[in-house]
Amino acid sequence: MSQTQTGAARAVSDEFSGRTRRMGNSFWGRLIRYVAVALSLFHLYTAGFGALSVIKQRSMHLGLVLFLIFLWFPTSKKRSSRLKMSPDSVILAVLGLALNLYVFMRFDTIAMNSGILNQTDLLVGGLLILIVLEASRRASGIALPLLMGIALLYCRFGNLFPSFFRHSGMSVHRIIQYMVWSSEGIYGLVLGVSSTYLFVFILLGAILDKTGLAGVINDIATSVAGHARGGPAKVSILASACMGTISGSAVANVATTGTFTIPMMKKMGYSPEFAASVEAIASTGGMIMPPIMGASAMIMAEFLGVPYVTIMKAALIPALLYYFAIWTVVDLEARRLKLPTLKKGSAEGAWAVIKRRGYMLFPIVLLIAFMVAGKTPLFSSFYAIVTSVLLSSLKKESRLDVKKATDALEEASKLAIPVASSCASVGIMVAMTGATGLGMVLGDGLIALANGNFYLTLIFTMVTCIILGMGLPTSACYIVVSTIAAPALLKFGIAGIPVHMFAFYFGILSVLTPPVCTASLTAAGIAGAPPTKVGYKAFGMASAGFIIPYIFMLSPQLLLIDAGPFDVLTKLPTAVLGTACLAIAIVGYIKTNLSKAERVLAFAAGILLMDGGIVTDLLGIAVFAGIVFLNFYRAKKDGNLDSKEITENG
Repeated sequence: MSQTQTGAARAVSDEFSGRTRRMGNSFWGRLIRYVAVALSLFHLYTAGFGALSVIKQRSMHLGLVLFLIFLWFPTSKKRSSRLKMSPDSVILAVLGLALNLYVFMRFDTIAMNSGILNQTDLLVGGLLILIVLEASRRASGIALPLLMGIALLYCRFGNLFPSFFRHSGMSVHRIIQYMVWSSEGIYGLVLGVSSTYLFVFILLGAILDKTGLAGVINDIATSVAGHARGGPAKVSILASACMGTISGSAVANVATTGTFTIPMMKKMGYSPEFAASVEAIASTGGMIMPPIMGASAMIMAEFLGVPYVTIMKAALIPALLYYFAIWTVVDLEARRLKLPTLKKGSAEGAWAVIKRRGYMLFPIVLLIAFMVAGKTPLFSSFYAIVTSVLLSSLKKESRLDVKKATDALEEASKLAIPVASSCASVGIMVAMTGATGLGMVLGDGLIALANGNFYLTLIFTMVTCIILGMGLPTSACYIVVSTIAAPALLKFGIAGIPVHMFAFYFGILSVLTPPVCTASLTAAGIAGAPPTKVGYKAFGMASAGFIIPYIFMLSPQLLLIDAGPFDVLTKLPTAVLGTACLAIAIVGYIKTNLSKAERVLAFAAGILLMDGGIVTDLLGIAVFAGIVFLNFYRAKKDGNLDSKEITENG
């Protein structure tokens, strides 16, 4: 069942379908390939043998990224633009590389001269801002550069804004100096993450994919969950959760596991919309599943100044609750619709898979072990890559020959460059909040809008995350929200990790939120289902997951922050039960269908259990117990409950 061995290639194809040039084996096609390979080799070398100084590392990274973006992404999506190279793209590609080489050579001198700029420095800075925004438009769409353009206008004309938004305004000279010739803007912390940890993690995922790890994960998931009620859908959940260890992209997860699980679900009688929705939801959860979790978690660790392993620990229980919610929804839906299971013997046993190909999992084990031991993500991922290459040589089927290795290097670069351009762009937003003082006053403004109510502030922050996520890459969404909306929650005295995890979570879930729900759209394409139907169905099925951030905001012990075993054990059971209540409310079924009133009560029970207080927990348990009792009684009375169902293990 190793149908996913070219998952990274499909991820590249699916994520950028209809947006990139198809240059084949032409001069330009070969140039794009060679530069992409060189970009990956640059990051692999600096990961293993030491990065350059901060600005030099970031400027070299951004220069090569811009060069590739302008050659690979055309000015428009027209077919004619994608089949030939245009002069403007070549000029911008060369200019993007040249401007960054200028910064590479000049930055240290300017820093030693107290930031004094000459006319050439100002011209280079101004051009670089424009080129970064255009690269972001080509790679990620118009939403992000428009937002960054508004941020620049706010810097310049802040004196014209009302109320607490007003500031004295910044000169063009000051804006360029802050955005380019400092470590706060384009070359700030966010691009720093992209130029180090993020790229190497993406490269690790591409190499593991080439060695067949995705196939091993799918085969193990099939053997474990394939024979349970709703088995094919549960295979999708398990496989996508495990793929979170090697992929930081929901679209890449869909492209890798979905090409196997979606056809399997359809073959077993699942509707295309249901199959695509399950895969989209499960693949999105892969982005919050430790250890990799995409760019946002790495950026969060840098923002908060905590070890990455702390973020991993904090994300663990929320991720498990998210997948428990999906699992419960799928299980109840499968029971309600009496969906079929895989036949016994149709899948290889898990132990047989592990004995035959389990060695492919060792790089992931090593990665986690290094990070738990306190090693940096860069160190850990580099040695995981080296180990995976060495282990792949043990068997012919997984061996990385020159072509496979080159393809992995190329695909890693192509997956990373849109994220890198987004990281460079959102550096403008981060710099704007610091330079104008907006970050300090916006929290007070949001609290005033909520009239000081903590729960309303949470809701406003969630809505802000979701709205900003419509059209923004996930990492960009997290950065924007964490710098604009999250400060309001900090005003309530909550620690930084829960607040940033709240923003991170909804930044992730924005890829499931219609109308711009990239994970659902990708899954719909594989399933041959209407994209709009899949988008709204996936959003509805994932509704329980949207409540989980509120659970850990009200019970931060679930993030394993300064929490002992007793703290976790007293909060986790009610969190699990509350999540189950929400799933039941979504599906409207336990042993027989629930009435509308019962679904409302199940939802209310879930909300009560979410609070974490003793009184609300007891009340929620009582309501839930009443619903279950009535449902079982009605099912037995109607003849829908038999001994087989009572003892069934699904």
